[in-house]
Amino acid sequence: MSATSHQPHRRRTYALIAGAATLATVGALAAALPATASSDKHGGGHHFNRYQDVQLLSFNDLHGNLEPPSGSSGRVTELQADGTTKTIDAGGVEYLATHLRKAREGQKYSITAAGGDMVGASPLISGLFHDEPTIEALNKLDLDVTSVGNHEFDEGARELARLQNGGCHPTAGCYVEGKKFQGADFPYLAANVLDEKTGKPILKPYWVWKKKDVKVGFIGVTLEDTPGVVSAEGVKGLKFKDEVETINKYAKVLQRQGVKSIVALIHEGGFPASGSYNYDCDAPGAGSGVSGPIVDIAKNITPSVDALVTGHTHNAYVCTIPDPSGKPRMVTSAASFGRLYTDTTLTYDRFTGDIARTSVKSANHVVTRDVPKAPDMTRLIDQWNTLAAPIGNRAIGYISADIPSSGIESPLGDLIADAQLAYGKELDPETDLALMNPGGIRAPLTFAAKGAEGDGVVTYAEGFTVQPFSNTVNLQDITGTQLIQILKEQVSGTNAAAPKVLQISSGLTYTLDLTKSGADRVVTDSIKLNGEAVNPTATYRVATNNFLAGGGDGFPTLGQGTNDLVGTDDLTVLEKYLTANSSATNPIAPPAANRITVVQ
Repeated sequence: MSATSHQPHRRRTYALIAGAATLATVGALAAALPATASSDKHGGGHHFNRYQDVQLLSFNDLHGNLEPPSGSSGRVTELQADGTTKTIDAGGVEYLATHLRKAREGQKYSITAAGGDMVGASPLISGLFHDEPTIEALNKLDLDVTSVGNHEFDEGARELARLQNGGCHPTAGCYVEGKKFQGADFPYLAANVLDEKTGKPILKPYWVWKKKDVKVGFIGVTLEDTPGVVSAEGVKGLKFKDEVETINKYAKVLQRQGVKSIVALIHEGGFPASGSYNYDCDAPGAGSGVSGPIVDIAKNITPSVDALVTGHTHNAYVCTIPDPSGKPRMVTSAASFGRLYTDTTLTYDRFTGDIARTSVKSANHVVTRDVPKAPDMTRLIDQWNTLAAPIGNRAIGYISADIPSSGIESPLGDLIADAQLAYGKELDPETDLALMNPGGIRAPLTFAAKGAEGDGVVTYAEGFTVQPFSNTVNLQDITGTQLIQILKEQVSGTNAAAPKVLQISSGLTYTLDLTKSGADRVVTDSIKLNGEAVNPTATYRVATNNFLAGGGDGFPTLGQGTNDLVGTDDLTVLEKYLTANSSATNPIAPPAANRITVVQ
């Protein structure tokens, strides 16, 4: 249960078992750890160092981005001294490894932790191989521990167990002849993910890092609403518990074992007041500097937890949020896709065995691309790219310029919705419209993409990066009243605080008034289809992916559709549309993104 930081990898097995948190396990750990920290003496034993700085390096939401992400997904915004901002190209595991290794130099006590979503929604180089390449890269990065995130459940608990423990994929088999996938050298923590039958965590709920007389406990949780953002099949047989209650429970367990320095790894996050990674969250007049679900979570987690590493929202922040006793506590997030890492200094008090929180320092750092690439990561990427190349390099379409995926309504969102409408009409000519969830669009399409395929060419690998989930495109009937309600659910209910604006196909238009609140932000009278007001009593045939059709992402009304028809996967649909509507001499142009009128 203990480990010394950054020693040669040791094979560990973390079974997907019901007994992960049994009293027997607790008792064994208690016996293995001393109740009090011993002193670390220097100078012949005459000088006692009460305080020991422990470096905590952390990142989150890597999503299998081993290669540098393209377009806006591969940039961060930096606030300058004069108040202006500039963008910096960032990310790529070859650079991340170099930065982390450099940061560890001279640090005798260094831990590397992550906040979940290491895998899932991954580019082709990882996703095509069920994210084995990313696990191998994380092993080489000397990751010590991570929480699970919602995307760790994209392929279900059994596949997550395989990523942890190793073994070849049950249907795809082994990708390299004579080589068995070894699994993660680090523990995945899933304290609040329970087996419905046993009521116990499916993986370890906590883990203790130990070096000499210094020990730090880690508790890992994912957001309680994981079933709302993952397909039903992915969370089948699982129960997700409240983040705060779970962390507080296991903090007591750790304290009973004499572990008083505790870090929570939480795959849930917030929304900073600035989009710049180096924004001062705690500046006077900035309030808390961050809003969203993590604020209430942080305010209610027991004061015995010393720091929170968070994720999920893909934002960057280093903030203090008061704990229940009113004492400031560090809460961090390092954006996503390996573009940033957080370097936190935890000052360990050997007298108390706890962190002296008044001394905690933290900052986000850019994973710049102006450093040497880590050769071991380059070899790993080259190996997997060689296997992926015959599939990934195939051209599926042509574009005349970048097609961005960001914004309330994005050009790429419009294109994907149009592709799904066109496919829907193939299945059923009566199909009226298509709706696409923004979270299902993982990257932009860039005109000058890397590689030798030539400017403007869209490869299968690039398409896979945009839509990696293998969702099916389905048809269902909904009433006009339901369509109006669905559009209102974008900005109400579970989406009230953080709207999820659906990307819509050509012909559907409406006004989104952001000066109002809740469902009123969707102006009902403005909703039109092909220039005519939506008829509340009429029936409309709608194309969506199976995740939305099941009521995912906070759209319960979409789960009430009828007359379902299941089609092919969404990437095939996008490929069909690009192939039919573009060529080398007649590339497709970015849609205007003018279907939603936004009032601000």
